[in-house]
Amino acid sequence: MKRIIASPAAPAAIGPYSQAVELNGTLFVSGQLPVDPVTGEMPSGIEAQTRQSLTNVFAILSEAGLGANDVAKTCVLLADIKDFAAMNAVYAGFFPEDKPARVCYQVSALPKGALVEIDAVAGK
Repeated sequence: MKRIIASPAAPAAIGPYSQAVELNGTLFVSGQLPVDPVTGEMPSGIEAQTRQSLTNVFAILSEAGLGANDVAKTCVLLADIKDFAAMNAVYAGFFPEDKPARVCYQVSALPKGALVEIDAVAGK
């Protein structure tokens, strides 16, 4: 069974997609930009942007009744791979126990000029 997940604690989708979709016990969280859901603004710097992107991911996970240990895989998109170490330092704090599988890519550009975008796949 397919169920759409939407959290008011994460920014609304900026296109024709859902924040997340749960299908047969697996949650697919769309890429989360570092947009503050209250102000609509993005913080400055890779550390603050990584923190905001992951805060948005975790708000959606929470809405679905999931948490860090339920995340199986993430994908991190960086505007500049030179930000890898700084992103990793923040990222590690969100997954203190069992780390999910992950890929990380540098991309030529992200929506709204973001420095990072993070998605996740989680299961019950």
